[in-house]
Amino acid sequence: MKNTRIASLAIIAAAGLYTTSCDLVKDVDYTVTPDPLEMHGDSVRVQVKVKFPEKGIHKKAYAEITPMLGETTLRPITIQGEKATANGTVVNSKTGGTVTYEDVVAYTPDMKVSSLDITGKVFKGGTEKDQLERTKIAEATIVTPLLVDKDFKVIYAEDQFERVTQEVYNADIHFLKGLHNVRRSELSEQDIQDFVAWLAEEQGNERLKIKTINIIGFASIEGEIIKNGNLSIDRATAAKDAIMKLAAKKDVANETASGDAAYVTTGRGEDFEGFKEALALADDISDSDKQLVLRILESYKDPVQREQEIKNLGATFTSMDKNIFPKQRRSEINVEYDKTGYTDEEMIALSKTKIDTLKLEEILFTATLTEDLDEKLRLYKAAQRLFPNDYRAFNNAGAVLFDQGKFDAAKSEINAAKNIEETVITTNNLGAIAGVNGERNKAKSLLEAANGAGKEVGYNKGILNIQDGDYGKAVTNFGSDASYNKALAQLLNDDANAATSTIKDSEDATSAQGYYLLAIAAAHKDNLTEVVSNLKNCFNADASYKQKALDDREFIAYAENAAFTAILK
Repeated sequence: MKNTRIASLAIIAAAGLYTTSCDLVKDVDYTVTPDPLEMHGDSVRVQVKVKFPEKGIHKKAYAEITPMLGETTLRPITIQGEKATANGTVVNSKTGGTVTYEDVVAYTPDMKVSSLDITGKVFKGGTEKDQLERTKIAEATIVTPLLVDKDFKVIYAEDQFERVTQEVYNADIHFLKGLHNVRRSELSEQDIQDFVAWLAEEQGNERLKIKTINIIGFASIEGEIIKNGNLSIDRATAAKDAIMKLAAKKDVANETASGDAAYVTTGRGEDFEGFKEALALADDISDSDKQLVLRILESYKDPVQREQEIKNLGATFTSMDKNIFPKQRRSEINVEYDKTGYTDEEMIALSKTKIDTLKLEEILFTATLTEDLDEKLRLYKAAQRLFPNDYRAFNNAGAVLFDQGKFDAAKSEINAAKNIEETVITTNNLGAIAGVNGERNKAKSLLEAANGAGKEVGYNKGILNIQDGDYGKAVTNFGSDASYNKALAQLLNDDANAATSTIKDSEDATSAQGYYLLAIAAAHKDNLTEVVSNLKNCFNADASYKQKALDDREFIAYAENAAFTAILK
């Protein structure tokens, strides 16, 4: 992370000249980049340029220099004159020179408020001649990545609830061979009587609305194809007329069904596909005879000869004439209608009194109508009981428990959902749990496998990216939504202006952590006025941030500034 505020004060800051009490090593200049040091991806990278002036080191002397970050000892370095016997980096005693030192050390909390110091010893001819007094050469440590909000996100599996559904009511009218007149006995059949009752209900029910009444006429495979085609049309028309009359009766009085406009009639001719299905299911016809019937139908184009060949099958024909052909001589009545379901208020009430009467999709939808997590959990638990084979009830119960901070219980529920059906949603949710539990490698693996589940996956990856120090990738993964974490990633990615805009557009625009991040962004832009203003707002929202700001090396340039120190009192 490039700190533009520090840069304005000279980011590559000279730590000062260091002179020993002897003339073997003197006037050494230490330059630390960056200063203060910064933590990224769980570690602190240290880079120091050790500059020796002309005659800054004796040609037979060498110095063993040990950097210290807080109380952590870094890798030592040996620097020697050109005629020294040590195995170190050589600096010419006459011209001087610069040696670059680098090391990476795992971050520990004690490094947050500390410094980078150097100490060591000076030797000549293998004999210790002097000690380097421990001296601070840089401040340590900026730990802004630790401000990441580990608010990993779970995904609730969506319901498929539709308030208005398209439904179909089916009934049949059957005819005698070669005829299309609707018999009175046929209108007395139970399915037609039920249909008439349904028409009466539809007329007075605001939840039901007929759209189209399709009547499709069929003929059996016997006889001539053309005649059967015309017969199927006539049967469709006759069925339509009969239904219209029934709908016009006083005790039915269905306006839509009694008028011509709602009807569509179609003649399909011979029901060959229906015949094959019925033939396949016939228990009293052998498989060989079934195949023979099909060959006859395919081989003989002349309908008279075809019918005769079928009659020649004897018992097989008798069975078809009794059990299959009559069912083909029909008109199918298919009423397409819209059905409007319960209102939100009705579903909420039923969910508390008669939840067993609700369908799965209705229960899942009802859970979305409340912000009360306990009530959501109750509904999802009921869905589990009534519909134990649907993963969504278990996944969503786990999501509720996650949002309640009950991560072990959440993991149990989501694993149960995974055992029913493993989806990218359950995979993301297990990745989120791994993330909050600090299992970063496991979380990465799970989230990679969860691609496609939703934008929550990218958000969760973004948190891990910040923890890994990959800020550019974090910005990408957080997507287009303005959030605190996206603003943090932009700031860490050296874009304080973008971070400022993002946090102001986010839900954290007026939260304590939002104001604190705005203050850091202002410090990066060396804007003391905004630093003070945002910190004041932050402290008003949460006074505990005062101590954080006091220790935060992001604000060290203002440590002696009266306006800054005044707000920390």
